[in-house]
Amino acid sequence: MKKTIFAIFAMTFFVNSVFASSHREAPLIANDPLADNTDLYAFRSPDDQNTVTIIANYIPAEFPSGGPNYYSFGSDVRYEIHIDNNTATTGDDIIYRFTFSKVNEDPTTFFNIRLGLENLKTTYIVERSIDGGTTFANILTGGSVPPANIGDRSITSAVGLNTTYATLLNDAIETANTGETIYCGPADDPFFVDLGGIFDLGDAPRQNNGGVVRDGLAGFNVHSIAIKVPISTLQKTGLAVSSATSILDGDFVIGVWASSSRQSTKVITSGTANSANQTPTNSGNWVQVSRIGMPLTNEAVIPVGMKDYWNGLTPYQEITDTLLDKYFYNPELALYMDTAAFAGAVPAFRGLRVQKSSLGLYNFSNGNDGLFALKGSGAVTGTALDDAIAGTLLLPGAGKPRSVDLWPIFHTGVPNLVPYQLASGKTGGPLSAGKPFINNYLPNGGDMLRLNMAVPATDRTSADFSSLGLIQAAVLGLTDTTYSNNTAIQNIPNMDGFPNGRRLEDDVTRIEMQAVGGVVLAAIGLWYDDYSAATSTTPVTNMLLNTLNYSTGVEQNDTTFKAVFPYVQSPWVGK
Repeated sequence: MKKTIFAIFAMTFFVNSVFASSHREAPLIANDPLADNTDLYAFRSPDDQNTVTIIANYIPAEFPSGGPNYYSFGSDVRYEIHIDNNTATTGDDIIYRFTFSKVNEDPTTFFNIRLGLENLKTTYIVERSIDGGTTFANILTGGSVPPANIGDRSITSAVGLNTTYATLLNDAIETANTGETIYCGPADDPFFVDLGGIFDLGDAPRQNNGGVVRDGLAGFNVHSIAIKVPISTLQKTGLAVSSATSILDGDFVIGVWASSSRQSTKVITSGTANSANQTPTNSGNWVQVSRIGMPLTNEAVIPVGMKDYWNGLTPYQEITDTLLDKYFYNPELALYMDTAAFAGAVPAFRGLRVQKSSLGLYNFSNGNDGLFALKGSGAVTGTALDDAIAGTLLLPGAGKPRSVDLWPIFHTGVPNLVPYQLASGKTGGPLSAGKPFINNYLPNGGDMLRLNMAVPATDRTSADFSSLGLIQAAVLGLTDTTYSNNTAIQNIPNMDGFPNGRRLEDDVTRIEMQAVGGVVLAAIGLWYDDYSAATSTTPVTNMLLNTLNYSTGVEQNDTTFKAVFPYVQSPWVGK
């Protein structure tokens, strides 16, 4: 019997060929969609605020009518959700591991569903580790994955499953023996962006009659792993959220990332007339082939030549790996927002211009020093920029201007310390105390989605709810007198939004583009170049307004979200 052996991954970390995360954004993962992380979400559950919901999506751009072999979780892929909740420990503190199995209930037909039977019927088990992955305990067995939403004959008719798709979804919501609520299965892809415009050399919003702006993922599905977890399970000492000392209590910060892994070797054996065709077997060590924490990191920050390398790292390896830091200190996107560089070639970004002379002193354009001139001075004593606090991370050297905003947003989170407070109430410039509005500081890992679980969820039906997340909270904190006239900690609407966690509704593409354009610097008092303390009556200048008004043209998902778990919308129908 002839055997063909495929060495999918090298065994040594530094020479392995690793896949990437998110929507096909690294070279190798494009060939392995079942293992491809597309997006990650973490938010305080809006209808159950004693819990946090984490959603890890996989398998990009699922065409709903993509039969006869419809998309499904891989039975040879290890899917994991990782949680870090304690700076005193090294690596993950909690890991949820999902393993899927499939059977053909009727191998005599080419149909996916017929006469009450499914091909492939998918079930799963969930294991949990609370000791960093040393040991795992089984917390759910026999979880059910709904089939693809093929069409009415397959789902509702007597020749199909003779049920409703809503019933299939509801029946697939499971409860673990440790209290978590879990859903694994197909869903609408909740990510929204004009992919066609963005990847056409930054043509978003589209210029010069560039065609109809379209959500590039409209009408496509993904496979979701959604888990609703009691906050007391995620908090490092088991405290309920009612024990938080404030809505910015640092003891309630978690970092979340998701991954997929494959075994290092696959063997495909040719079939015979009396055996299954090309039945693969897998062996060897499990190797991480995809990961995701913050959205768009690998898509819009890491260059193509380093994407596979980035995905081979854990966040805990990344935080000490200085090779990738330069892409955050001097991001490529900022070059297209600089009139002295390539801004003229990307007219869609004309509203985004990084500060080059903030307060007449500080240049944050690529290659310049930002706030580095202040390093070691009395001006930063007692602030987050003090070497004794976090200055070695945030002011690492000259020529790294975005080390104080973009790098910590992606790598450590932001502490409730000067200068990371709103300019409201600051009387001595950006390095004086202002209004607290974020604390999701967790500096012992790299790229993760960080969430302060103590921040209340903003009512999704409220007029105050905004897909601009923490950007909108900052705007209210600077301009709405309910918040701007004091420096007290207040629950400003959307403080629970990205980048403090990530809600399904958050327009992360717009927020991150605005952040590259310097909006975070402006929020803490490092105003845009057209502000003058001598002549400006308000720091809300044209350049700030231009940044806040920037949009890719697609600002919401193509369908609604559910008000109850798993919150993602039902998958699109294939027929």
